Amino acid sequence: MKVCDEELFKELASVFLMAHRQMDRAMTAQGASLARTKLLLYIQRCGGNARAADIAELFGQAPRTVTDALDALERDGLIQRATDAGDRRVKRIAITDEGERAIAATEPLRRDLVRDFCRLLTDEDRRVLHDCLQKMAIAINPPSPPGDGI
Repeated sequence: MKVCDEELFKELASVFLMAHRQMDRAMTAQGASLARTKLLLYIQRCGGNARAADIAELFGQAPRTVTDALDALERDGLIQRATDAGDRRVKRIAITDEGERAIAATEPLRRDLVRDFCRLLTDEDRRVLHDCLQKMAIAINPPSPPGDGI
């Protein structure tokens, strides 16, 4: 059976939204927030080099929305902001020890949910899905040709 691109993309978006909503509900029931956890995880991965502008772009949020979220995280002691040494207009964002503890508290639940969402997939299903998603990512955002931007 041939599946058209529109139907495939619609199903992909639907599965993503269902998983996102279910994860958010489960985390909220445990006193956590998926949005807050995703933000903390991103800041953690950046290793003290996160910038509000990058966060706004990545999450598709207005800069003011990101600033409000960062203000709340800073008020709760989960992040700290520091002036960039090379550009005083830029604030670099780093996770605090308390932020690390918040992530550690939510990660088991998040990982269990992800594992549960994928429980019906075989190893081969996972490999094929991974390869397909990689191809779609390249189609959406093709790599720059060598020497581009020099």
